Amino acid sequence: MTLYFFDENHEYFRSPGVPVPAPAALCLRIKVQCGKAAKVRVCMWPDNGEAVQTAMDFVGLDGYYEIYECRLEIEKAGLYWYLFKINTTYGSIVDVPENPGGSFQLTVHAPAAQTPDWIYGGVIYHIFVDRFHKAGEQRVRADAVYRPDWGGCPVFLPDKNGIVHNNDFFGGNLFGIIEKLPYLKKLGVTCLYLSPVFEAASNHKYDTGDYMKIDRSFGDNETFERLCSQAGEHGMKVILDGVFNHVGADSRYFNKYGNYKEPGAFQEEESPYDEWFGISEDGTYDSWWGIDLLPAVHKNSESYINFISGEDGVIAYWTKKGVSGWRLDVVDELPDVFLDPLCKRMKEENSEAYIVGEVWEDASNKIAYSVRRRYFLGGQLDSVTNYPLTNAIIACVKEGSVSQLADTMATLHRNYPPHILNGLMNVLGTHDTMRILTVLGGSDFPEGRPAMSKYRLTDQQFWLGKRKLRLASTLQFTLPGVPCVYYGDEAGMEGGADPFNRQCYPWGHEDENLVKWYGGLSQLRKTYPCFKDGKYELVEARNGLFAFTRGEGDGRLLIAVNMTDDDRVVFADGFNYNVLNKAKVSELSVRANQPAVFSIVRN
Repeated sequence: MTLYFFDENHEYFRSPGVPVPAPAALCLRIKVQCGKAAKVRVCMWPDNGEAVQTAMDFVGLDGYYEIYECRLEIEKAGLYWYLFKINTTYGSIVDVPENPGGSFQLTVHAPAAQTPDWIYGGVIYHIFVDRFHKAGEQRVRADAVYRPDWGGCPVFLPDKNGIVHNNDFFGGNLFGIIEKLPYLKKLGVTCLYLSPVFEAASNHKYDTGDYMKIDRSFGDNETFERLCSQAGEHGMKVILDGVFNHVGADSRYFNKYGNYKEPGAFQEEESPYDEWFGISEDGTYDSWWGIDLLPAVHKNSESYINFISGEDGVIAYWTKKGVSGWRLDVVDELPDVFLDPLCKRMKEENSEAYIVGEVWEDASNKIAYSVRRRYFLGGQLDSVTNYPLTNAIIACVKEGSVSQLADTMATLHRNYPPHILNGLMNVLGTHDTMRILTVLGGSDFPEGRPAMSKYRLTDQQFWLGKRKLRLASTLQFTLPGVPCVYYGDEAGMEGGADPFNRQCYPWGHEDENLVKWYGGLSQLRKTYPCFKDGKYELVEARNGLFAFTRGEGDGRLLIAVNMTDDDRVVFADGFNYNVLNKAKVSELSVRANQPAVFSIVRN
């Protein structure tokens, strides 16, 4: 028999079990073996603050255990930590958790914090503009190589100077997105997330040249307004990729190559942009990850902050053009002094703007550059990219690791405020990762770009990848958060890491069964309100079966995903209708390597 029992994921021991707004009332309980505790205390402290100890009261018995309880009042929003101290009857003090320096986390957010309601229950579609679809007027950049072979392999080898210029264009543009809006509507998309669209030399546009201009290879500012307007008519909003940590060396602001008439910071100290950059006398300068094509910007520069977040700045300008939100690139590199006014300006221009940050870890306790970030405490992000879930879903579907998925969901549920949790950008693949179909179906991936450029799934691997993708996408669409589909994943696109994950959409050669599958998942989210912000509760996670419920009462759904080669039965009461098969069932059976969704139907 163990000395104590405490489960931070169970509301009996910690109530509420989810992050709460300030001021917060918290009830903590712990069970200690009868006769072994002389005194039990809770030790709690705010992040980087002083600890306060509170005695716990004996409130009853549960078999061979004594129950201790205390109620705490927390006045201010912040990140808090706590542990238990058990003074035993034999003279020792036992800390819970027992690992050295260990503690439990509590997130208390600002009372006014709220993610815009329109994002809940929807479907985001991530478009890498140059590779999605081309239509209408084609505008030519003098510094670009235009490819006539739609679907060809992107250039990946460096030139004789060792530089990969990323200047080969296949012609995808905003006109092409407009033309495909009916397809996206049929797919169930409610929000378009566009890779960077501002003027820049590269095809990926993360080397911004002019924040106030749409790149001419994609269209112009009026074309963008037209896209936002027509997307709205199809029930979709548009969010942009905000790349504010760095600009392009070939930009209006830095102008290393003299392609802009106005002198940039690289040319003259008298440039209005000089204080944005750190340039040494020898001509070297601060850049993102040492990539000299991407000069880093000083985000604490008042001039730069005002340029982005001022009344006539970048955020205000594009909001007026129809932007409904931003995905903030490398948000951990944007300090609070820059991020606070940026988010404030977004909400002033549009109180329903959706602000999502690119974070690859647990964002609730993220430390970047030795600073604890306060993304979720109020005044900053509405949510983040959910890469922890990405990794957990892949491990679950590919390796049968249901425990990792259960643990990840428990951590997200415990650490992320509900409005953040339900607004998470749930991704399986992005422009920064291998195509999800390749990840799930492939193995023994070759080293090096030349070999990877030739890598293709065998017919058997493609079939296996599709089967696993059905499982993974079911989890992506039904767990808390908003699914974000990377263009072409629904069509069966494969490919390795950049640039092979950024190939052209295979119009006319889609896997129609997968497209239909994704459309069905979107319809599921549209039909059942529980996917907006319904309660998540784990039912079963063992032996390759992962099952959970969303919602409460008669509106609940039971979702079960079977990663094994055998049919399985889920033990849960009250559910009697298989939504996917559209039939009443006598038992909650889930076929091998299949998902199932069950609802309650009253006679």
